[in-house]
Amino acid sequence: MPGYVVVGMQWGDEGKGKIVDYLTEHVNMVVRHQGGNNAGHTVVVNGEQTILHLLPSGILHEGRTCVIGNGTVLDPGVLLKEIEGVRKAGHKLEGRLFISDCAHIIMPYHKLMDKGQEQFRGKTRIGTTGRGIGPAYADKADRLGIRFGDLVDLPCFRAKLEQALAYKNAILTAVFGEEPFDVDAVYEEYAAYANALQPFIADGVSMVHDALRQKERVLFEGAQGSMLDIDHGTYPYVTSSTTVAGGVCAGAGVGPNAVEGITGIVKAYTTRVGAGPFPTEETGAVGEHLREKGGEYGATTGRPRRCGWLDLVQLRRALTLNGATCIALTKADVLSEVETIRFCTAYETDGQLTREFPSQAAALESATPVYEEAPGWRQDISGCRTWDDLPENARAYFEKIEAFAGIPVCLISVGPGREQTIFRRDPFQSSKPADLATAAKHS
Repeated sequence: MPGYVVVGMQWGDEGKGKIVDYLTEHVNMVVRHQGGNNAGHTVVVNGEQTILHLLPSGILHEGRTCVIGNGTVLDPGVLLKEIEGVRKAGHKLEGRLFISDCAHIIMPYHKLMDKGQEQFRGKTRIGTTGRGIGPAYADKADRLGIRFGDLVDLPCFRAKLEQALAYKNAILTAVFGEEPFDVDAVYEEYAAYANALQPFIADGVSMVHDALRQKERVLFEGAQGSMLDIDHGTYPYVTSSTTVAGGVCAGAGVGPNAVEGITGIVKAYTTRVGAGPFPTEETGAVGEHLREKGGEYGATTGRPRRCGWLDLVQLRRALTLNGATCIALTKADVLSEVETIRFCTAYETDGQLTREFPSQAAALESATPVYEEAPGWRQDISGCRTWDDLPENARAYFEKIEAFAGIPVCLISVGPGREQTIFRRDPFQSSKPADLATAAKHS
């Protein structure tokens, strides 16, 4: 069987963790291919909530192999705490959790530089989590990074650490006014991490290809959302890695022909965290209602998320970037008390109407959303388990999204629990990308 991708269609926080957890029952392997602990995936099973930052969201399914791919950057201390938490919950990880030996390590100087750089930006700060993700990816590109394969070879690790700290300490002391890191102290801390994590470190690329050759179904999972992609997002208000579906190829080490289907995760409204343009943001009562009903607070930082109506112009761009073959619609239940639902179908810029998503953040900042409206359903849908259970107005709203997207809405999440998912179509059987020409007729 080929691979399948789950990818966020907005600015992250779309509910990818829940959908990956739901789909894991039908796959053999889950692979996390990018990002770090700057994102959190929330999974609720039997009423118990688990927040995952680095472990693949399929980890709560026994008998499923989980791989953290080479495209990630990992803080060993955070990873070990997460492993311990999952173990305490009764899950065995030995023999089914693996970390790519080519994944890069977040070092203590990365976190310090992350915070220092944000302070230097002042009013133009990005709104990073301060977890060191950006500086770790920068070191990767600068060929100064340290990988897990280096970590478990202690003489190699020592040599690379000394080289890195000679450079980083010079910057930290001269630019940021910080105390230099002691090589011995950092070495001892990370040597202990190496000892604890060595049983999990493996050639992740070979493992993924072995699974594909054996006709096993592999699910690729990313973090953040398409609009935070380093190349295609609202730059510079983006993350430091490739979040779109194409990032699977580099971040997991597979060719494009390994991917058969791409499930785009779309929240029934829109949110984003941190700075950056957000055309449909609602800063008044509507935004507050969505935030409180949706529990829109960051799983990693606890920061309140900015909330607004669904932006179909932005969604069209994400569909184009990812080649999504179906949609998993999440947090539909949050709209249950809304009398009239608005959704953006175009922008007005410089007096002109456009349905094209601007590629530059400055142009997006000046865009005014043009809305259409749909009647709400004004009843609780969290107990619905089939399409026919849903109120007529809910079905009509979801069909509008489907018509605009040009691909089917396969799954609808009506609550945080694994069981609160409406299975409408099989996402593993939807392999035709969005027909945007047909969708344009509905826009």
